[in-house]
Amino acid sequence: MSSILQALSRADNYDPNALHADRARELVLGLLAPVAGTEKVFVRQALDRVLAADVISPIDVPAHDNSAMDGWGLRGADLAAGETRVKNIGTAFAGRAYAGKVGAGETVRIMTGAVLPEGVDTVVIQEVARVEGDTVVVPPGQQAGQNTRRKGEDLQAGKPAIPAGRKLRPAEIGIVASLGVAEVTVRRRVRVALFSTGDELCSIGEPLTEGAVYDSNRYTLWGMLTRLGCEVIDMGVVRDDPAALEAAFRDAAGCADVIITSGGVSVGEADFIKQLMTQLGEVAFWKIAMKPGRPMAFGRIEPNGPEHPGAWLFGLPGNPVAVMVTFYQFVRPAILKLAGLDPIPAVPAFEARCLEAMKKSPGRTEYQRGILGRDESGAWTVRPTGAQGSGVLRSMADADCFIVLEHERGKVGAGDTVTVQPLAAIV
Repeated sequence: MSSILQALSRADNYDPNALHADRARELVLGLLAPVAGTEKVFVRQALDRVLAADVISPIDVPAHDNSAMDGWGLRGADLAAGETRVKNIGTAFAGRAYAGKVGAGETVRIMTGAVLPEGVDTVVIQEVARVEGDTVVVPPGQQAGQNTRRKGEDLQAGKPAIPAGRKLRPAEIGIVASLGVAEVTVRRRVRVALFSTGDELCSIGEPLTEGAVYDSNRYTLWGMLTRLGCEVIDMGVVRDDPAALEAAFRDAAGCADVIITSGGVSVGEADFIKQLMTQLGEVAFWKIAMKPGRPMAFGRIEPNGPEHPGAWLFGLPGNPVAVMVTFYQFVRPAILKLAGLDPIPAVPAFEARCLEAMKKSPGRTEYQRGILGRDESGAWTVRPTGAQGSGVLRSMADADCFIVLEHERGKVGAGDTVTVQPLAAIV
């Protein structure tokens, strides 16, 4: 028995012919580990990359005790129960330290970010103070230590500023820059090879022949993979020929971490994908109890044996909506894990009141396409986009969420509560 099947045979609720959707996702993620390999990139090239090593702060941030506001710097010990009157002796500017010392009963005008002069531990914002000649009158109610930032309060020299495994978003990029660090070590991008299968597929720019359709799936997949920061290898359309498909699988397994195909995993006589998966590697499962997307294959291609590098394979259905649904529910979390990220909280969900009735039979998870809204009280509502066929790609273009109907759930009545996944969180 293969290594994948050995691992899965010990798992609970493993049925390669009809897995529950949630269980299929768990099994896939349990088999994967982050890809090896790192590289150094300049900070402006690091956006959305996954940090491979802790960023250690070389400095304290802030580097000095400083003012968090424009105002008046003084000693907290001088604050009285009523009004406090202190003498103005100068100004402390940002980027130019005040040379003198502030004694009892004295204050300096201080700008945001300016180093706190010796003796100053409190800043009173300028809007509440009153100036009378060279005297500043501070109202009651001020607190010692207020409106100041302490040295190392944000980041401390020698300690991790950003931990490994974090995706570098704009805030993290800003932190790196605030440390004066020019380069960071990131994980290499996940390499994904994709191709579509089918003699009926026509490439953009070619005239459609009778019975042919333009191949949209490769472009949809390219968009979804590019959003995830993958290195995409587009291998085009591969015809329904066993030799051509075998060559494509071997080429893809030699250059990619993941292979994604669309089409060729149903029960048609010309669907060779499952046969080749078994011949060239291992098949974990090929049917999921879900709609759309029931015929989805998952396994590994190792054409030269398990001792040589191979690639994980996702054989997606051919219908455009089924491609997108299976990608977001299974391929996306898998790629996140391969990239070194935690895939579990990647798709937030919440409840909404469904405005229309929907047909549903127990025994499969359904992913309807929906449009979110709010009712008079501000509570979330959702309605289907219309026709929900797996070939109606417009239902995805019009949608801003998935309506997730759980495995054992039956029909949905108007006004019932349903679970929704906002597409803005994953698209």
